Order: sequence, then structure tokens, then C-alpha cells
Amino acid sequence: MSGAHNFASGMGGIRTAGDLVARMEIARGMKINEAKEYVAKKLGVSVVDLSDPVVMNELRRDLDIGSAYVLPGVAQGIDAKFRIAELLDIEINSVKKFEERIGRKLK
Repeated sequence: MSGAHNFASGMGGIRTAGDLVARMEIARGMKINEAKEYVAKKLGVSVVDLSDPVVMNELRRDLDIGSAYVLPGVAQGIDAKFRIAELLDIEINSVKKFEERIGRKLK
């Protein structure tokens, strides 16, 4: 976990795509380069773009997957996590718990 956190922080975390890459490392046991390639493919950008804060800020806003800054109309918290889980095709524990609590799967 600490290794994934270090890489995510080094990529800028939620300011870029570090949080998404770290999720893939943890959820699927991917190595960093494999995780970066997977995330880049899912987002439709190059691996280099993953660490570009300008590109990623616009993309995160367009995909509505949360940002480092609170912006009107942009998903935050669990709302962003639902979108991230769907986009990356992974299970996020808090999303799963929320769905269990309401008794149905949300899309």
C-alpha cells in the first residue's frame, strides 16, 4: 500500500491520474507501468498525459471523476468514486458498501 501511495503522490495524486493508477495497482495487483498503460487506454490519452495536470484537469472535469479542487457541477466524493469504478471496471469498497446498503446496483 505504501508503495502505491508513493507512486500516486509522485504523479500528483488527484491533480493528475496518480489516484487512478494507484487504484489499479491495488485492485488488480498491476505493476506501475502496466497500471499507467491500462488507465491511459481507459481514459483515451497517452501515458505521458497521465502526469500532465492541465490535460488531466480538463479530462477529469469532462469525465466527471472528481478533481483536486471543488468546482461547481463536478463530482466529488462517492459520486466520483461511482464513475471511477465504472470507468476503470474495478470494484471500490465504498461503492460496493453503498450499493449493498441501498439494496441495488447503481449505474
